[in-house]
Amino acid sequence: MSETSKDRVSDQPEARTTDLEDFIRRETAIAAPSLVPEIRLHLATEITPIWQATEESLARRGMAPPYWAFAWPGGQALARHLLDHPELARGRRVLDFAAGSGLVAIAAAMAGAARSEAAEIDALALAAIALNAGLNGVSVSCRAEDLLAGDPAAQARAWDLVLAGDVCYEKPMAGAVERWLAALAGEGVEILLADPGRAYLPQTGLIEAARYRVPTSLELEDRAERETIVWRLAPAR
Repeated sequence: MSETSKDRVSDQPEARTTDLEDFIRRETAIAAPSLVPEIRLHLATEITPIWQATEESLARRGMAPPYWAFAWPGGQALARHLLDHPELARGRRVLDFAAGSGLVAIAAAMAGAARSEAAEIDALALAAIALNAGLNGVSVSCRAEDLLAGDPAAQARAWDLVLAGDVCYEKPMAGAVERWLAALAGEGVEILLADPGRAYLPQTGLIEAARYRVPTSLELEDRAERETIVWRLAPAR
C-alpha cells in the first residue's frame, strides 16, 4: 500500500473514526504527564514518529500541527488542580474548552463531574480524547463545534464550570476566547483559565487560584520548567 493511500481517510464516518484512532495509536505512545501521573494519554514522545515529524511533512500529509499529542503546561496545571480539589468539579457540568488531548476533561470526570465535556474542532483531537478517556476508564462527551461562534447566554445554561488551558498564545484567538469566557462568567458560569505566561493573557479580571511548576520539554518550550497559574475569571461589573 502506498503512503498516500495509507494516510487517506475514508469519507464514511465509522471508517474515518477507525482510521484516525489507528493513526493515533501508531504515531504516539501511552504515557503519563509529569504533573498528573494518575492519568495516561496517547502522547508524542521522543520515540514516536509524530514527535519527529516536521511541520512541512505534516502539511504534505494534510495534517494540522498535532497539538492534541502533547500535555501542555496549562492543561497539566488545571488537571492537577481538579484532582487536588475535586469539589470544584464534583456533581457539576464541566466543559474543557480547546481540549487537545482531553486531559482536563478526564481529570474533571475523575473528580466526579456529573457531566464532563471536551470541545475541539480538530477531528484527530476528538479521536484522541475518546481513546484517552477510554484509557482512564471515564466518560467524556465530545463537542465538535466552534463554541466561540455561539451565543454565550444560551450556552451558559449547559455548564457550571468551564476550563481553558494554554489558549493565550495567539492574539486573535486569545482576544476571542477572552470575550467569550467573560460573557459566560457574566451569565454565572465559573471560569478557570490556566496559563504559563503566554503573551496574550488578559490583563484584568483574573484572580489567582493556584500556581504550579510544570516540567516541560525544550523541544516545545524555551525552558525546562514553566510556572503556570490557574486563574479564576471574575465576572465583569
